[in-house]
Amino acid sequence: MPITLPETLPAFDILSREGVMVMSPGRAATQDIRPLRIGLLNLMPKKIQTENQFARLIGATPLQINLSLIRMTDHETRNTAADHMEAFYRPFAEVAASGEKFDGLIITGAPIEHLPFEDVTYWRELTEVFAWTQSHVQSTFGVCWGGMAMAYHFHGLKKHLLPAKAFGCFRHRSLAPASPYLRGFSDEFVIPVSRWTEVRQAEVDALPALRTLLASGEAGPCLLEDAAHRALYIFNHFEYDSGTLKEEYDRDVAAGRLINVPQNYYPGDDPSQPPSNRWRSHAHLLYGNWINEIYQSTPYDLDRIGL
Repeated sequence: MPITLPETLPAFDILSREGVMVMSPGRAATQDIRPLRIGLLNLMPKKIQTENQFARLIGATPLQINLSLIRMTDHETRNTAADHMEAFYRPFAEVAASGEKFDGLIITGAPIEHLPFEDVTYWRELTEVFAWTQSHVQSTFGVCWGGMAMAYHFHGLKKHLLPAKAFGCFRHRSLAPASPYLRGFSDEFVIPVSRWTEVRQAEVDALPALRTLLASGEAGPCLLEDAAHRALYIFNHFEYDSGTLKEEYDRDVAAGRLINVPQNYYPGDDPSQPPSNRWRSHAHLLYGNWINEIYQSTPYDLDRIGL
């Protein structure tokens, strides 16, 4: 939440430059407060697990959040009960037809990295979602494949197949400490990574519209800001629970797939040991900062989003 200070107080400029949320008394006096409307376009097979992970993060701020669950219109999930989908999810076509607007939208990853974007069965509708966000969403957060898909759609940023899965907890660093999205971040920290593809830093750097906020020497760029499209793209998994990488590893081992032990995850890289969560605090910081940035920028009248 912001702190209200007189604009003439030296601390106002100092804290603002440091990325602290500072608001003038005049601005504070004219603010109206209402619940924020956040949508979750859930492309993951395990819908309920993903709902829990993101709801836990965006629900940890003092602000009231109304969460709406959205699915692709014609894509049928095989991993979540039909009655759950019917009770809690709305197809995107219905949401778009309603004309309603959102303060924020999260677009999750999907286990379809090996496919070219255009070969994904719901790609055409997903590009409609991307276009819709520009007039109906104040801020969009694309996660893993969802972030790669947005960066490809808006900027032509390619994803590249990796020779082996990037899998484990990799050390990252903050490249933009003054960014409001990185308030409270340490200089270095770990983030869970689980993907077969990557985007390359040199190709990101060739696109002036994209700004790298977080990156890893081992796992490459992680968090990109796309200010023109009011979007963030994150390629790794702050939202993961403590045991999510273990579940993925155990699943692949049981299926006889060739998979490396997730790096820097188990104590001593020993899968018989319980893993420790070393990213939870930064996960809450990032998503809390995103929610607070929405709160600072979104209009009270949702109809004014995109104008």
